Amino acid sequence: MTALRQRAIRELEMIPEDKISLILQIMQGVNGLYNDNQSERKETFAKLEQLRRKGTAADYDAELASYREEKYGK
Repeated sequence: MTALRQRAIRELEMIPEDKISLILQIMQGVNGLYNDNQSERKETFAKLEQLRRKGTAADYDAELASYREEKYGK
């Protein structure tokens, strides 16, 4: 256990019993924020992976022409 964690536990032990529920709510909120950021990050990365095109073309001029046709219709 790290020194910081030990210090936090000592502080928690000094809190009156009627205030513990407030501390628990704060801790759960902080934990929820961290977990949400991680899941949001994973979802965003998955979306980016879906959008990414895998290049397998050997003829880059033809591929560029294809993209231009797709985008501009020329």
